[in-house]
Amino acid sequence: MLEGLYSAAAGMAAQQQRLDAVSNDIANVSTTGYKKERIGFRDLLYSVAGRGAAAQIREGAGSAADSLGRSLGQGTLQETDRQLDVAIEGPGFIRVRHNGAAALTRDGSLQVNAAGQLMTSTGDLVEPAITLPQGTTDDQVSIGPNGVVSVAGRQVGTIQLVSVRSPEGLTPIGNSLFAASAASGPVQSATDSQLHQGFLESSNVDIGDAMVDMMDSQRSFQLASKAIQMQDEMAGIANGVKQ
Repeated sequence: MLEGLYSAAAGMAAQQQRLDAVSNDIANVSTTGYKKERIGFRDLLYSVAGRGAAAQIREGAGSAADSLGRSLGQGTLQETDRQLDVAIEGPGFIRVRHNGAAALTRDGSLQVNAAGQLMTSTGDLVEPAITLPQGTTDDQVSIGPNGVVSVAGRQVGTIQLVSVRSPEGLTPIGNSLFAASAASGPVQSATDSQLHQGFLESSNVDIGDAMVDMMDSQRSFQLASKAIQMQDEMAGIANGVKQ
């Protein structure tokens, strides 16, 4: 009898994890360069049913949710006409330095710090470092499709676009940043991506699909909770018969 409770509770936990992921996607629907999370389900351990059951009858222990990484589909490019905004077309990333370690991002809303260095909107420096001459104004900056940064016609650095073998294996670390992992493979130069100056890449979250997923997850959660209620009622009946 308790096995049914455990299975239903596992289903509720799995749907709660899915709901959390969808809620996070919806919250970031306007976040530049955000990539939606992919959630999958797997069944838990199967075992032979209780005494007296046929040998071929097995019962499961419910389901569990697993993160399958991020969906890295291209987001819509939105024109901003700001010279320091760049959008990536293709699967590449901009490499930055975050808390002393290398990280990857598709958020191209670049800024300039007090030292004239290019950085992201969250303060992470572009790597390799690019320093603009003192007194440079935004309208003097030109960023080519290949990442070459020029000020008043003079080249000052290059925004290097990089990629990994399996981008779904990248580890998200917040602020639209990713870290390479064993699952993603090492960072390498991206030859199939380019930059568009004066544009930003929007989130690839489809709000309609996200709302459908949220409602489906809520319904599934309710069904699992109903299964727990039914198991409780059956246990009450069984206890009454025993008395």
